[in-house]
Amino acid sequence: MLGDSGRAFAATGQRIPVRFGTWIWGCGFIPELWVPRETGRDYAMPAHLAPLEPYRDKLAILSGYDVKLDGVPNKPHVTGCLGLRTGIPVPNDEVKAPTLDVLISGVMGGGTRFRSIEVSTSGIQRSYSFRGAGAPNPSEVSPLALYQRIFGEGFQNPNAAQFVPDPHYMVEKSVLSAVQEDRQRLMREVGAADRHRLEEYFTSIRELEQKLALQLQPPAPVENFQMPEAPPETGQDPTMENVLENHRLMAGLLARALQSNQTRVFNVLLSDTASNLRRPGTTSTHHTLTHEEPVDPELGHQRQVAWFAERSMFAWKDFLDALSAIPEGDGTLLDNCVVLAHSDCSVAKAHAVEGIPAMIAGNGGGLVKTGFHLAGNGDPISRVGLTLQQAMGVQVERWGTLSMETNRSVGELLG
Repeated sequence: MLGDSGRAFAATGQRIPVRFGTWIWGCGFIPELWVPRETGRDYAMPAHLAPLEPYRDKLAILSGYDVKLDGVPNKPHVTGCLGLRTGIPVPNDEVKAPTLDVLISGVMGGGTRFRSIEVSTSGIQRSYSFRGAGAPNPSEVSPLALYQRIFGEGFQNPNAAQFVPDPHYMVEKSVLSAVQEDRQRLMREVGAADRHRLEEYFTSIRELEQKLALQLQPPAPVENFQMPEAPPETGQDPTMENVLENHRLMAGLLARALQSNQTRVFNVLLSDTASNLRRPGTTSTHHTLTHEEPVDPELGHQRQVAWFAERSMFAWKDFLDALSAIPEGDGTLLDNCVVLAHSDCSVAKAHAVEGIPAMIAGNGGGLVKTGFHLAGNGDPISRVGLTLQQAMGVQVERWGTLSMETNRSVGELLG
């Protein structure tokens, strides 16, 4: 059912929250197999988008948006990804600003156990969610470790018949409260530079305090929630079949975490930006093939590279399946999410950051519009990041630096 604002409510009477996430696949795409020829709603899905046909109405396909370099060196597989996520063309992974998911989590990440959850499904402990330079949010690489983190110690089943607060959290909250006066005195005594560093530290402390406060309150009931079973131990090797299985398991766990309000912000890394994926029985990685495989003269593109690019879209469909499998209100969990899927480059062989492929899934309960293909025609991709921040409630009018700085949101996306 809908409230006066149009936001959905569950049968429990609780307002259904909006969630935001990102989903990254490495090494770009084959343009002629991915970019639709037509724009608008009546477009034909090329071969590599064909697996997503069931979600046509819930996707906004974005092509032709660029990371503008302004003379900044293009560090392969880094500058494009982080330029998209920060609005800043960076020459390395020393990020100068929070990534857009962190900015969004600052607005909507409170009130949950985890401000955000990061996962990497190809066995690499890597994350492109940054709070600042040298401070990536760590990712889980094992389905079992992800399960234990979310549904192990500290998890409170929202539909349990009885709520019993954990005494461990009561003690921790008491200790933090006891040092409050010392914290305030210290902030008054130090200089401006030290105050800034301490503020970053105390921000993490405040987040811990909020988390502890939540653990001492009974969670709101959640319609249709079912406690997931613990997944089996799985391998961490980057063969495509193993990665797809790990991804499937982690997508299901993450969907249940979102449903039960453990977090409202997430970041999924299917494959590293310099994709380490490989086929069984081979040693050449997806990334290596983008540089060493010759173009098939009959196809006009690299055959094996295309295989990995297509499998990445099958994985993306698996992720959407996991969100869509959970009923929520009058729709599904996906309907109450906004998920930005993107790569780090367009044509990996050239490390091109022009025309980086991206798409948005879900409309966040009406916050964004979907169901069409939109061509950016060389506009800075920071326009997309600005639009998503505004849709998710971040008070921002301009975003990015140099040629990436923009105050032009993508009006076609705003609900």
